Amino acid sequence: MFITAVNDRELRRKGMEAGADDFLSKPFDEVELLARIRNSVRVKRYYDNLELQKGALARAIDDRTTELAAAVAELTRMQSELRASHEETIYRLSRAAEFRDDETGQHLQRMSWYCHLIGSKIGLSPSTCELLRIASPMHDVGKLGIPDRILLKPGRLTPEEFTIMKTHAEIGYRILHGSTAEPLEVAATIAHTHHEKWDGNGYPRGLRGEEIPLPGRIAAIADVFDALTSARPYKPAWPLEAALDLMRKNAGSHFDPLLIEVFLSHIDEVLAIRDRFVDGHPEPHPESVALVG
Repeated sequence: MFITAVNDRELRRKGMEAGADDFLSKPFDEVELLARIRNSVRVKRYYDNLELQKGALARAIDDRTTELAAAVAELTRMQSELRASHEETIYRLSRAAEFRDDETGQHLQRMSWYCHLIGSKIGLSPSTCELLRIASPMHDVGKLGIPDRILLKPGRLTPEEFTIMKTHAEIGYRILHGSTAEPLEVAATIAHTHHEKWDGNGYPRGLRGEEIPLPGRIAAIADVFDALTSARPYKPAWPLEAALDLMRKNAGSHFDPLLIEVFLSHIDEVLAIRDRFVDGHPEPHPESVALVG
């Protein structure tokens, strides 16, 4: 508060620049001076309170932002753990079926990554390719419902026994279908359709061409290739060229011809997967072979 006997506008301007809030000219009235001081103090308190509120609000926002970031991080961790748990559950159930049928966990790994490779090469989204990788190991889970006298029979099956064996596709579908988890629904589709053939001579429903869901057509190629090129107690592994020749000949009959072309045109990557998961090596945990990228 400036009190001055000089009535000069330039002096008043300089006073304002120096920080003055008000002026009184001499002679001044004491009541007016006190009133103006009270008003200045009220204004000062008002702005001080605004600054305090701004500071408190900023601190509250910072605190809530920190809490929100921590909550998001915890949710992300829980989702990751849940996803890993789902994948491991699928993998363990798949292994339960394979243990009854002279297969190996490495067969599951190879087959699932072949499916992932085919999906990626035909332009499916990364999330869809990942679904194929996670779901495809359950293609033969229906073998859990096949009697041991048929499933473990060392020799050729009779027509009646083969009819019973073929029911594993329907059994697998019934085991898996109806889940709200997308990987299990994809697995149900694969279990139901990976023995269908492009020309309609497959089972269980005799679907033809694109009536066969894409996951089933992809899994059929992956499963047959690995079965041909892997040794089993009842057969040696086929030579690579013989296996590839058979698959070429079955393009358009057993297999989707477009998918076979894609598969064979990337055979170097297929063989890299095969070399990565060799039978007899320690079996990797599903989390240790998670999709890169």
